[in-house]
Amino acid sequence: MPEGPEIRLAADKIADVLENKVIEAVSFGQPKMMRYAEDFQGQTVTHIETRGKAMLTHFNHGYTIYSHNQLYGIWKVSKRGKFPKTNRTLRLALHTDTHSALLYSASDISVWLTEDIEQHPFLAKIGPDILSDTLEWQTIKKILKSKEFSGRRLSSVYLDQGFVAGIGNYLRSEILFDAGIHHDRKAKELSEAELGKLARSTLLMGRRSYETRGYTVTPRLAASLKKTKSPYENIRFMIFNRDGLPCRNCETTIIREERNSRRIYYCPECQKAPRS
Repeated sequence: MPEGPEIRLAADKIADVLENKVIEAVSFGQPKMMRYAEDFQGQTVTHIETRGKAMLTHFNHGYTIYSHNQLYGIWKVSKRGKFPKTNRTLRLALHTDTHSALLYSASDISVWLTEDIEQHPFLAKIGPDILSDTLEWQTIKKILKSKEFSGRRLSSVYLDQGFVAGIGNYLRSEILFDAGIHHDRKAKELSEAELGKLARSTLLMGRRSYETRGYTVTPRLAASLKKTKSPYENIRFMIFNRDGLPCRNCETTIIREERNSRRIYYCPECQKAPRS
């Protein structure tokens, strides 16, 4: 599933071709949504917004299209009339006079009055967006210490969109590794210094992944690894998907485990397990 940085990157591409442009044609792939097509024809997209893994397309007539990529959804941008070759099902198409923004495979799409969008069941329960310009590490630290999250294992907290929206499986491993904290620990067990480090790592990893288009390794290491001509997936992460390989910090073998029915990676030397 794409995570917050990937959704924001997709939103940037869509904004480039849709924002402040008139939508000449709209089509919805779901029968229950087809009745809305005419409502958006001839309207102007005012701005594209992301909230965690959800995207909001706002229009000048006071309506918003909510979409969530879910597990398999993907946005594509193309020249008008040139559809990409794919076996995926087209769920939403927004066409200007020159370009098309196309959402494939996702089924979580709905239309809302913009003034009511905060009532959407998903948006009403999520935490702050990991890429929000106003989110500060002190806020994340405060949330970690809250009654709702402090007593839970961090492996669980860091997949809960009610904590910080936009964090998914790879960011979970990368954040905890950068902070040097094992996934089975709980926030209430951490020192003030550890909580501060974890909160800062949460912001750093999310923003780095967005700014570098998917890399969570340090900028210096990324530059070095790119020179090796290794495949993108082999060099982008510090720890995720690297089980059996040496830790980039200490060369201890990285371990993969399962938590919350999802894979998680850690270095047993850099991230000491809690005492039983």
